[in-house]
Amino acid sequence: MKFKRRDLFKVGIAGGAGALLGGTGLRMLSEASGLGAYDPSEMAYALAQPENILYGLCLQCNTQCTLKTKHQFGVLTKIDGNPYSPMCLQPQLQYDTPLSVSAKVDGSICCKGQAGVQSQYDPYRLRKVLKRAGPRGSNKWKAIPFDQAVAEITDGGRLFAEIGEERNVSGFKDVFVLRDAALAKSMAADVGFLRGGTMKVEQFQAKYQDHLSVLIDPNQPDLGPKNNQFVFMGGRIAPDREVYAQRFTFGGLGSVNWYAHTTICEQAHHLAFQYATAQWTAQDGKYSWTKGTNHMKPDYTHSEFVIFWGTGWAEANFGPTPLSPQISQSVVDGKLKIAVIDPRLSKSAGHAWWIPVKSGGDLALALGMIRWIIENKRYDEQFLRNANKAASVAHGEKSWTNSAWLVNIATGKLIRASDLNLGKSDEFVVMQNGRPVAVDPNSETTVVVGDLDVDTTLNNLTVKSGFRVLTDEVMSHSSEFYAETSGIEQETINKLATEFTAHGKKAAIDFYRGVIKVTYGYYAAQALITLNYLIGNVDWQGGLVPGGGAWDAMGGKLGQPFPMAKLHPGALTPFGVKLTRESSGSYESSILFKQGGYPAKRPWFPFTSDVYQEIIPSANAAYPYPVRILWLHYGTPALSAPAGHLQIKMLQDTEKIPLFIATDIVIGETSMYADYVFPDLSYLERWGNPIGTSPVTLTKTTKIRQPVVAPIPEIVSVGAEQMPISMDALMLAIAIRLGAPGYGKDGFAPETDFKRPEDLYLKMVANVAVGDKDGDGAAPASASELDLFSKSRRHLPPGVFDETKWQRAVGAISWPRVVSVLNRGGRFEGAGEAYSGNFVKHAWGKQLDLYCEPVATGIHSITGKRFSGVPQYQTMTNMDGKEMLSDPEYDLALLTYKEVFGGQSRTVSNYAGQQALMPENFVYLNKQEAKRLSLIDGDIVRLKSATFSGEFEVSPGVSIPVEGKVRAISGLRPGTVAISWHYGHWAYGAKDVEIDGETIQGDKSRGRGLVPNPAVLTDDYLRDVCLTDPIAGDAVFNGTRVKLVKVGESERGTLPREEYMSEGPRLNLPHPDDVAREQLSGTEALRVVQGKSSPEALQASVARDQHGQPVRRG
Repeated sequence: MKFKRRDLFKVGIAGGAGALLGGTGLRMLSEASGLGAYDPSEMAYALAQPENILYGLCLQCNTQCTLKTKHQFGVLTKIDGNPYSPMCLQPQLQYDTPLSVSAKVDGSICCKGQAGVQSQYDPYRLRKVLKRAGPRGSNKWKAIPFDQAVAEITDGGRLFAEIGEERNVSGFKDVFVLRDAALAKSMAADVGFLRGGTMKVEQFQAKYQDHLSVLIDPNQPDLGPKNNQFVFMGGRIAPDREVYAQRFTFGGLGSVNWYAHTTICEQAHHLAFQYATAQWTAQDGKYSWTKGTNHMKPDYTHSEFVIFWGTGWAEANFGPTPLSPQISQSVVDGKLKIAVIDPRLSKSAGHAWWIPVKSGGDLALALGMIRWIIENKRYDEQFLRNANKAASVAHGEKSWTNSAWLVNIATGKLIRASDLNLGKSDEFVVMQNGRPVAVDPNSETTVVVGDLDVDTTLNNLTVKSGFRVLTDEVMSHSSEFYAETSGIEQETINKLATEFTAHGKKAAIDFYRGVIKVTYGYYAAQALITLNYLIGNVDWQGGLVPGGGAWDAMGGKLGQPFPMAKLHPGALTPFGVKLTRESSGSYESSILFKQGGYPAKRPWFPFTSDVYQEIIPSANAAYPYPVRILWLHYGTPALSAPAGHLQIKMLQDTEKIPLFIATDIVIGETSMYADYVFPDLSYLERWGNPIGTSPVTLTKTTKIRQPVVAPIPEIVSVGAEQMPISMDALMLAIAIRLGAPGYGKDGFAPETDFKRPEDLYLKMVANVAVGDKDGDGAAPASASELDLFSKSRRHLPPGVFDETKWQRAVGAISWPRVVSVLNRGGRFEGAGEAYSGNFVKHAWGKQLDLYCEPVATGIHSITGKRFSGVPQYQTMTNMDGKEMLSDPEYDLALLTYKEVFGGQSRTVSNYAGQQALMPENFVYLNKQEAKRLSLIDGDIVRLKSATFSGEFEVSPGVSIPVEGKVRAISGLRPGTVAISWHYGHWAYGAKDVEIDGETIQGDKSRGRGLVPNPAVLTDDYLRDVCLTDPIAGDAVFNGTRVKLVKVGESERGTLPREEYMSEGPRLNLPHPDDVAREQLSGTEALRVVQGKSSPEALQASVARDQHGQPVRRG
C-alpha cells in the first residue's frame, strides 16, 4: 500500500454537533487565527523567534511551573521552561534581558509539562454546552446554545420534562434571595452575637421578622440564608482562579459554600504549618491567633542533610523541575546527604539513604526521633529558650518559639500574665530562674529568656512549659515501642536522629502527602515541624525557610492602582454554617449543639477548610441543611477521593442534589453525572490572578497565567461581549442575568466595568507591575516591546485578545508596565537576592509555635474530647474515635502514589507522556509477598478491603472491577502493596458517549490499569465517606489493609518496556501543508512531520498482528 502524506491527517473524532474538538479542531483553529502559511523565507527556526513565543503557566500538577510556549501557524507546537523564572532556569536570566535574547534560551520543564501540548489538543475536549438527554450517568447528551443553558440554570423550571422528569428544578434565582447588602451585613453581625451567647434566637427573630423568609431555617438563623444552598466545589481550581470564583460565590451570590480540593492533597501539611507559625496579633484592640504560613521548605542549596519524608524530589513535591538542579548539584558537589523515608523505593529513595518505614508508621518514627533528641540533649537550647523577638535578636536569631511559655494543663490554654496578676491578658508567662515573668511576644526592647523544662504549680494551677508538655508526651511511650510501631530498628532511629542533629542549622526535614494521609495526619505533620524547631534551623542558610514570597496582586500596598477588596460595590456579606461545618466556629457555639449535644450528626471542622470529600455526603445527608445547586469545577471526586465511588449514587439522586452543573474541559468521571456540562478553558487558554510559588524558590517570584493558545470552546456572547465559554464566562453571564452586585456596568466602581474576565485579572497584573513600594515597579515596555506584544498574540481571536480592551482594563498609565510583565510571564527577582549573610533574605522573622493553643483548646465534635497542643501518638481511628479493628484476612497495607508523568485525572490524554511511558499501572508487591501469595508478574489480581467488595457500579447495571497486573519488586517494604492512582478511567474519553443521538467512540487505552481509591476504607461510623483526619479534615488514603484475589493467570510474565513503547503515543500534530489532524504514533510521527522520516516508517512503527496486538520488532 502506498501512503500519501495527506492520509496521515484524516479526520479523527467527528459528530456530536461538533461538541468535541475531534479531528477537525486544529483546522478550525488555524482558520480562526486568520494566519496564512508562513513564507518559507521566514522559517529559519521559527520557534526561536520572539514573535512566536508566549510565556504562560503550567497546571499538569500543582507546582504550576512557568512556561515558554512556542507557536507555528497559529498552533501550539512546543512547550519549554521560562528562562526568566528561577523555577525553570537556575540562575535565571536577568529580568531586563531583551526578549530577542530570551527567545533563544530555553528553561527546563518536566515530562508532564512538555506533554501539555496533548492536554491542549485532546480530541475529547468539549466545545459546546451539553445537557443530559437521559438519566444522570447515562452518558446521553445533547448540545445546546450557551444562552439557553444560562437561562435554564438561572431561571429553573421543568428543565427535563422532555425526558420524562416532571419535577420543578430550582435555579440560581431561587437561591439568590438575600440581595440587600446592608441587611446581609446586619444579619451576619447578629449571628455572631447569637453564636457568642449575647443574643437569643427570639430576639433575632423579632428584629428581622420581615425578612425571616430569606433564611434556611428561621429557628436556626446561624445556618444562614438560602443563598448558602448554592455550593461551588472546585477541583483543580488553582490559586490563580480563586479570586474570580470567590467574588462570584461570596460577594456576588452571598453563599458561604465555596470549596477547593485541598483535603484530597495536603491539608494536614498546610494546617500544621499554619498553626506552628500562628501569630498573636491585635485587631481593633482585641488579640487573637492568626494563622501563619502554610509551607516551608529546606534551603537545599546550602543544606548538608535533608530528610525527604513521605515525599521526594524526583517525582512529585514542588516539584522536579525546580528541585532537581538544586538537589543534583549539591549532591554532586559532596555538600548534601539525603535520607528518604518511604515504604516504597522511589526514584528519590534510589539515590539516598532509604528508610522503609511501615505504612502509617511515620508518626511513631518521628516521635522516636524527638524522644532521642530530648534524652540526649541534642536540641538547640538557646533557640528554644528565646521567648520573644527581643531575645531572638539578642542571640543572633531571626525567629523565636513559645517552647518556654507556660501551659495550664487543666484547660490546654497558655497562661496569661493576668492569670497570675503579673500583667495584661494579652501577655504570656515564662519561668525565669524559677520565677514567673510576663512575656510580650513581639517586644523589641524587653529580652525574655525562659526556663525550658518547667513542671510546677502557680496560684493553684498545674502548669508546664510547652517544651515539657512535648517531653511528657513523647516519653509516654518507650523507644522500643516507637521502633516496633514504625518498623524501623531502634539503632536506625538513633542514627537518623544523630545525623539530623550533627549539622547545626544546616539540616532540615521536607515532608508532604505520604506522611499525612492518615487519621492522625495533623499530629504527624506537627511532629516533623517540631523536629525542625528542635535544631533551630528556621531562616538560616541550609535550614527551613519560607521562600521568597511574591508581589502583592490584591492591591493592598500603598500606591498600587487597584485595591481589589474595595472594588466590589454592593458586595454581600456571606454568613452561616458551611455545608461541611468547616471554618464555621465551634460546634459548641451552634444552635445544633444546643439541640443535640455530642455526638454531632456529622463532624465539625473548626480549624480547617476545603474538606472536599465531605461536600457531597453532607448534601446527601442534608446536614446541616439541604442543597439546591451544586457546581463542580474541574474536579472528579468520584475518581480522586478515597471511597469516592460511594458518591456516584448520591450524585444520581435528583432529590438530594436537584441541580448539578459542571465546568470542565472534558466529560470526566464525576461530571458525567451532571445535568449540564459547560466547556472550560484549559490552563493554556485562560487568565489567572498572579500567584507566588512554593518555598523551593528563595527569590521573590510572581507567576502569571495568560491566554497563550487559541481556545477550543466556542466563542459566545455575554452581554455585548464576545468570549469563549468558560467558568469565568458562565459566572459573568449568571451574575449579569441575576443583577448580582459587582458585575456588568460599573461592576468595580463608577466608570469601571466588569464585563470581561480580563477586566479583573489584568487589574491584579497591574498591581504586580507597579510593585509593593515606590521605585519597585517593573520597567515600562519600550515601543518595540509593545509592538512585539501585539505581534506575538496575532493567533488569538478577537474574543480573547483585543488590545484596546486589555489596555482599558488597567488604564494607559499602567499599560506599558503591564505589557513588560506579561511579555515575561510574571515578575522575578534577581538570582543574587536569595541570601543575606548567614540567613535567607526573605526570612520568616516571627514567632514559631512548638505548642499550638488554638488546637489544644478545640473539642472533637463527635467524641467531645479535647485535642492536643503537641504531637500525640495515635492509631488509625474512625470518626467516633474508636480504633479500627484489624482483620487478618486483609494482610497488605495499601499505598498509593503518583508517577512523575502522572497527574491525578488529567494526564491520561498525554499519549506521548503517560501512555507511552507506562500504558497501564501495576499492583506492586515485594518479591517475598508475591512468593507467599503464589503470584508472578503479569497475574491479574482484584483488590478487596473490609469495606470494598472488589468492584463498584458506575451506572445501573454497569460495574467496574478494581483489577490490575502484578509486578514483584525488591524496592518495596514487605507487607505493602503500592499502586499509582492516575489510571483506571471510566470517562475522560475512555468510554463511548452519545451526543445528539450520535455515538462518540471512546479510546479504550484511556481506561487501562486500575484506580485503587475505591478500595480505601470507608469510615465505619459515618459509613458514607472515607476515613478523615478530625483536625485537618484530610481524606485518608493510607492505612487501609487489603487482600489480593487472583482472577487471571499471567500469559507472558513481565512485559519488556520496549513492547509497551511499540504501541506508541498518539499525537495530534499539524503539518505545514495540511493542518487537518490525524492521530500519529510515537517519535516516528514527529520525525515524519519534521521531514526526517517517511510515512512507510510510521506504518511500520504501528504494525500489528491479526489480533490487533503490536508486533514486536527486532
